[in-house]
Amino acid sequence: MFVNLEGRHCLVVGAGQVGLRKIRSLAECGASPLTIIDTRQPDAALLELAKRPGVRLLNRRFEDSDLDGVFLAIAATSDGTLNRRIASSCTDRGVLCNVIDAPEAGNFIVPSSVVRGDLTIAVSTGGASPALTKRIRKDLQERFGEEYAQLLTLMGHLRPAVLAIGQGAPENATLFRTLVGSRLLEAFRREDRPLAESELVTILPRELHHLIPELLDGLA
Repeated sequence: MFVNLEGRHCLVVGAGQVGLRKIRSLAECGASPLTIIDTRQPDAALLELAKRPGVRLLNRRFEDSDLDGVFLAIAATSDGTLNRRIASSCTDRGVLCNVIDAPEAGNFIVPSSVVRGDLTIAVSTGGASPALTKRIRKDLQERFGEEYAQLLTLMGHLRPAVLAIGQGAPENATLFRTLVGSRLLEAFRREDRPLAESELVTILPRELHHLIPELLDGLA
């Protein structure tokens, strides 16, 4: 699910192996406050996560009132009945809910993903085959290397400069398509700076050529 969780109150009930992964993901997305509820004695990994700003660990049983003011909840306990109860309470309150052992009980699922810088590729089989999801994710990891993150970084830096020179929308669209279809990916993959420079000199308008060294700084 692609959603902005910055400053949103999120709740994870259950901090086992799967729960810990969900907690880390939510923390990395800027969820705050992030409340964790688990009845077990917390281990070192959970205690470390609980030190993060905005994270609150409660060592007790879940109560329906824990959902008050929550934007998104994840039911990650080993008790299927409790997970469904959490999902039902979320439905009553209009809270987004993911249930790890019964996706159909919640109202959203979390796809497997491949991340390359600002590029995120999500994969889901709708819960039908987690094994196939993992296989596809592995294939994507091999297919999309760090060169895609580098190209995306360059495009992000270049876009404002292209728009600023005042070309028309059709010309800009052609330019960006040409950049994406060029040998820049190959250059980044091979760490071939001369090739990257050559491609940019050929494609970019002359008034942007002075930006090329800066655009390639740290990339190729």
